[in-house]
Amino acid sequence: MPLLLRRPLSPSLVSSFFLRRRSMSSKSDPISPSNTRIGWIGTGVMGRSMCGHLIKAGYSVTVFNRTISKAQPLLAMGANLAASPNSLASQSDVVFSIVGYPSDVRRVLLDPNSGALSGLSPGGVLVDMTTSEPSLAEEISKSASSAGCFSVDAPVSGGDLGAKNGKLSIFAGGDEATVKRLDPLFRLMGKVNFMGGSGKGQFAKLANQITIASTMVGLVEGIVYAHKAGLDVRKFLEAISTGAAGSKSIDLYGERILKRDFDPGFYVDHFVKDLGICLNECQRMGLALPGLALAQQLYLSLKAHGEGGLGTQALILALERLNNVSVQPSV
Repeated sequence: MPLLLRRPLSPSLVSSFFLRRRSMSSKSDPISPSNTRIGWIGTGVMGRSMCGHLIKAGYSVTVFNRTISKAQPLLAMGANLAASPNSLASQSDVVFSIVGYPSDVRRVLLDPNSGALSGLSPGGVLVDMTTSEPSLAEEISKSASSAGCFSVDAPVSGGDLGAKNGKLSIFAGGDEATVKRLDPLFRLMGKVNFMGGSGKGQFAKLANQITIASTMVGLVEGIVYAHKAGLDVRKFLEAISTGAAGSKSIDLYGERILKRDFDPGFYVDHFVKDLGICLNECQRMGLALPGLALAQQLYLSLKAHGEGGLGTQALILALERLNNVSVQPSV
């Protein structure tokens, strides 16, 4: 029988074959520090603490942030620094992002030259934890799928304290099997809640922001009323905190308001962005949510006074101006 001569496989084909083998097999491997490289984009108030939990758990982490000084605490913990999202993704199996605005999400993930997806190997996962537009989450999912990758939209709630303590509520949308596979990572940051397909995590977070917005309005109105009535505002908040009016907003922000501590656990600027997305979605759905609209107007007034860089608890300032009162700091 004659001997059949085969043309040698080119190095690029061999590399592609083994890459596909690796990505397909790794899809079923449990995620652990020994076999999973993490990329983290966005090291601000929230992202810095969230990423820190992964480093402490032993994961190899590469970070990217436009302002390098904000990444320094993570570099000191052992993280590596990437020059671009693309470079970061080429060194990562799972890439997390938590940035400011939908335009930032699009730039760091989908830019064809510098974006993370362009550097991610087949089988890799994008996890966007920014509060963003559901339609953008769906677009990212389609783009990732076309590249042989996966994506999850996983915005969070819990503020800076939740991030520091690993107690965030995480709203996940996407492929359920992928979300479950990422659970070892999510558990280090908080509790993951699977909400449905791509975009559903964002929808859940927006509903969360709508709930918080009216709660914050009620909280600061109650404080201003109690102050005007001559009550000791701290005793008032302590009294209502264990009753039906108790809320996470009181727990997180009541004491800060009394101390005039307006440092951001979550920026007014970002909350205005979130509420604007909510209102756009309401218009698309044909929904009328007057509490949401009022809260957004009050937060916009803070921006008009140059207070967008303060925390959301600074809403008290808008109510004080409306009523020409000042709730005195507690000693």
